[in-house]
Amino acid sequence: MAKFDNCNIEFPSKPPVPVAKPIFVPGEKPQEPDKLSLWGSHDPAIYHDPVSGNYYTYCTGAIARRSKDMITWENIGKVVEDPPKESIDWVGDNGIWAPDIIKVGNEYRLYCSNSTWGVRQSCIFLAVADNAEGPFIPRGCVLKTSEDMPVNAIDANLIVDEKTGEQYMAYGSFWGGCHIIKLDENTGLAAEEGIGKCIARRPKWADCAIEGPYIRYNPDTEYYYLFVSYGSLKSDYNIRVGRSKNVTGPYYDVNGRDMNDLEDYKNEVGYMVACGYHFNDGQGYMGPGHNSVLRDFDNQWYLVCHIREHDFKVPQIATMHVYKMFWTPDGWPVLNPECYAGEKTQNISKEFIAGEYERIKLVPSYTSRSYQFSTYDLSRRRKVYMLLN
Repeated sequence: MAKFDNCNIEFPSKPPVPVAKPIFVPGEKPQEPDKLSLWGSHDPAIYHDPVSGNYYTYCTGAIARRSKDMITWENIGKVVEDPPKESIDWVGDNGIWAPDIIKVGNEYRLYCSNSTWGVRQSCIFLAVADNAEGPFIPRGCVLKTSEDMPVNAIDANLIVDEKTGEQYMAYGSFWGGCHIIKLDENTGLAAEEGIGKCIARRPKWADCAIEGPYIRYNPDTEYYYLFVSYGSLKSDYNIRVGRSKNVTGPYYDVNGRDMNDLEDYKNEVGYMVACGYHFNDGQGYMGPGHNSVLRDFDNQWYLVCHIREHDFKVPQIATMHVYKMFWTPDGWPVLNPECYAGEKTQNISKEFIAGEYERIKLVPSYTSRSYQFSTYDLSRRRKVYMLLN
């Protein structure tokens, strides 16, 4: 941290220079990302290991990254070799997508998706290890779906009911939306038959485009918060939130609308917390989505997601952003718009608050690829002047 005596403000150290983006050459095998690179981070699940003290992310491809501070990350490689044979036989492919992790006793449980693009012939399987870096050994299939079912068994997320201690798994992508099912605490596998309860979905006019459910409980508000990704990861991906007093829902947005509302003709359901953005002096980004959320040991909150450079070209190489997350007085999450760099909440003098600010407007009914900033002036008289165009 750097401290400037004339203003008594501590600024975080400048983040490390990002590693160059891998170069794609048509007809050739994609270049492997650098070991210290975040390029290729897709569907990141954040985890702070209480044993080692390290932070980890687990991404599509079963690739894990390790960090001491959530600023500098090291790629430690693949932590699950392959899905179980039952899953491969069902899906016809050995690809591993979107892991999520939970520690139960001394056992680390990694829930992974096995699927191929654009189908419902999918499987969520469980792999276990005795440490956060694996190797994780497959235990079995948790849920399988097929083309004649209304749901897609990918994008698992684990959550514990704060009142009962029961474990649940949220999951789902497109089609019939996001569901939640109960798990067996001893085995980590499904404790019930069927596809569970629907907690969020979208109408057909929007291509049913919702996925990546992620639930976290905030003990300060006593609400469960459901984060979901709307839209297409290739363009208008954006993150929205609903909340509930019960882990299984129903989940409502800030306007009291059910996250299951299929009469959303204006794309307004869901409290938007992130979308594409572009500030004046920086790189523009688009498609933030498939997020995870960390409530750290010191009660600080963070949101982690994959995101792509504005107007990206094929292949769509994602990188990862970590954002500090805060809570409004009425109990809704808001994000620091800049990537986390170790900053701390601190008191500053009034004279440093006044000035011209760049503002990204979160407008759920309009999901462009990347919002340009608008400006407002916070005068020394504490009046706010906004330029709305």
